Amino acid sequence: MCLSTHDVSHRFSQGQTLMNTVGAPAQPASPARIILASRSARRRSLLDEAGIAHEAHYPGFEDGALAPGAHTSPSQWVCALAYLKAWAKAQETPDATVIGADTVCVLDGQVVGTPTDAWEAEQMLRSFVGREHDVITGVAIISRGADRTHRRIFHERATVRWGMIPDEVIASYVATGEWQGKAGGYNLRDRTGAGWPITYSGDPHTIMGLPVEALRRHLSTMARPEQDAARV
Repeated sequence: MCLSTHDVSHRFSQGQTLMNTVGAPAQPASPARIILASRSARRRSLLDEAGIAHEAHYPGFEDGALAPGAHTSPSQWVCALAYLKAWAKAQETPDATVIGADTVCVLDGQVVGTPTDAWEAEQMLRSFVGREHDVITGVAIISRGADRTHRRIFHERATVRWGMIPDEVIASYVATGEWQGKAGGYNLRDRTGAGWPITYSGDPHTIMGLPVEALRRHLSTMARPEQDAARV
């Protein structure tokens, strides 16, 4: 069974985890082969730090041209994109567990994604100064076996508070190009390490692009198919 972006958006709501098991009872894909459907170096690093052995592959499509609909919440949007990434790679890699993830910032209720150029990056970063915004990461896991497919979709949310950062500091940072490929144009660990006055509440890994502890819990329960069967 395949879920479209529209299906995922409507089946996923705030705080809900989508669990789905298709096919006759069978063992899921071996947890020894986990594929991250992403080229993100920071997500790879987070998995490495968590001790989760994995491969990383380009998911096969670019999501930059996609945009959420008027009635799609930020959490629905990141979960839909995460699922599309996982689904695209899972079609090519049976007998594997594929992870897709997507992260956005949310300021004044509006999605702030990944900047496409230096000007946009600078405007995004300046909009955060002296204010609070949320960061939401959606995660999808698809595990394909011989005759059963397991799916999980969930999201985690954290809140980030920026102090006052001079325009010239932001401009100097943008000139380095380090904003590229980052939701909101920044990475929490990098910017706090550089001394920027940023505080947060929630899981810092969510802000950096992959809530690894929540991911670990889901991978663990997916390894026990009888639990999935009881929850569907």
